[in-house]
Amino acid sequence: LSARVSLVAVPCNLLAEVAVAPATVLGFAALVVAPVAMTLAKALAWCAGWPTGWIAAVARTGAALPGAGVAWPGSWPGALALAAVTVAVVLAGRRLARHPWWSGLLGVLLLLVVVRPAPLTRVITGWPPPGWRFAMCDVGQGDATVLATGAGAGVVVDAGPDPDLVDHCLRQLGITRVPLLVLTHFHADHVAGLPGVLRGRSVAAIETTGFEEPADQAAFVRREAAARHIPVTRAVAGEERRTGPVSWRVLWPPPGAMPPSDPEAPAWPGPVPAPVPVPEDPNDASVAMLVRSGGLRLLLLGDLEPPAQQALVRSPEAAELAGVDVMKVAHHGSALLFENAKADGREGKHGLTDGS
Repeated sequence: LSARVSLVAVPCNLLAEVAVAPATVLGFAALVVAPVAMTLAKALAWCAGWPTGWIAAVARTGAALPGAGVAWPGSWPGALALAAVTVAVVLAGRRLARHPWWSGLLGVLLLLVVVRPAPLTRVITGWPPPGWRFAMCDVGQGDATVLATGAGAGVVVDAGPDPDLVDHCLRQLGITRVPLLVLTHFHADHVAGLPGVLRGRSVAAIETTGFEEPADQAAFVRREAAARHIPVTRAVAGEERRTGPVSWRVLWPPPGAMPPSDPEAPAWPGPVPAPVPVPEDPNDASVAMLVRSGGLRLLLLGDLEPPAQQALVRSPEAAELAGVDVMKVAHHGSALLFENAKADGREGKHGLTDGS
């Protein structure tokens, strides 16, 4: 039994109903014609794709609504309780049908519960708090963080593993514009949620590491960006940028940490550092950033493993780590960089880990 009850199933089914018949008829027609006339079958299948696409779009849109479902006990007692609630709602609905004003009011309230517009949610829940600077989204195992850059805008660092979860988080924060999306590396728990960040938002640019492994995830990111005409650039240590009240400096990876055959590797903006090992793992090529937002200094480390953490601690960039207020701990709670920083008196006042 499902542990959730959908509040949008009925209206979504009503919206999808108009497309069910043409999708079914055209699909079966393509199946019947295919053995004798493949060209005609392809044409019929293409036509069937339109109503089928409508059904899928309705399903995705409904499922993505913040209040699309409510938690419910996934057990037989839960099922019996749901049956009792359903009977009560039907009986109450029959009475309310005689009172159109009350029916309309309850309909509007239900719509607000399902849609949960950000301004109303903020008034009711107090989230996000006024003047917020940094938020870490609950996306399960993986990372998705947001740096506030103005009304309705934020720099997003990583997209987590689930499009719906990161989309829900950004909706709660009221983010409609993303001046920059930074994908620290190409593991699925950091990039698979990309469609959720792009959903209904203006994303000006995407910045990634130059180490494009796993190749399928890197290709996925490029396809998603190309489909929406979003430029993709590569981060390199020494890069400094600002948007609104937020500024940051990229600490890692240095040019030497990128594959030497990479023709698109950005030029090093200063003196060329001593060679560093080319990473064997995407984690060690993670984009690490030192962020300043108002009076806060935040260190975002991606998923750097111990070898890259040690190299960062020994690099000239390590001098920038003094006085960090918040550290997003590298690689699911790895303590190495934190211990090194602590030994040197550079540890952050607060440490954040992902959900793994």
